[in-house]
Amino acid sequence: MDKILPGLAMLAIVAVVFVLLAIGWRNRLRRQSDVEQLPPVPEAPGQPTAVAEGQYVATTTAGDWLDRIAVHSLGIRTNATLAVYPHGVLFDRSGAPALYIPATSLTDVRQDSGMAGKFVEKDGLLVLAWLLGAHALDTGFRTRRAADKDVLFEALRQLISSAPAADANSGK
Repeated sequence: MDKILPGLAMLAIVAVVFVLLAIGWRNRLRRQSDVEQLPPVPEAPGQPTAVAEGQYVATTTAGDWLDRIAVHSLGIRTNATLAVYPHGVLFDRSGAPALYIPATSLTDVRQDSGMAGKFVEKDGLLVLAWLLGAHALDTGFRTRRAADKDVLFEALRQLISSAPAADANSGK
């Protein structure tokens, strides 16, 4: 009897914590309900200019590395393959839907040391800045091999510099 009551109390505390986490995530989904639908993934994307395996960290509100975007499974950390194509970027995520970002939506790429609970060495993450409708977003990716990061970074810089700006297409 001496061990049952403390065990039940701990079980109740754990249950309350999980309920509070679920309520917080549901409220985040409700707050972010105005985030537009994701662009469709191309059926035959073609030949990528650069590919690397790694970890999709998360998508956050641009400039706020703690404001994880929960809608459309963008806040789920998962293993992924990042492929850079002449027309955009494809995150093939395991356990979550693929994420395609058209080249015209990309605004910047940078290297950073952390976002949304993932912190690594200096410049260990690739962070893609992009627009989804009226929302400016940052998406983080950590390559499995350090040498792949530089190849992806250069391919992404070239893609962004060669793509027409998203603002130029919004007036059409």
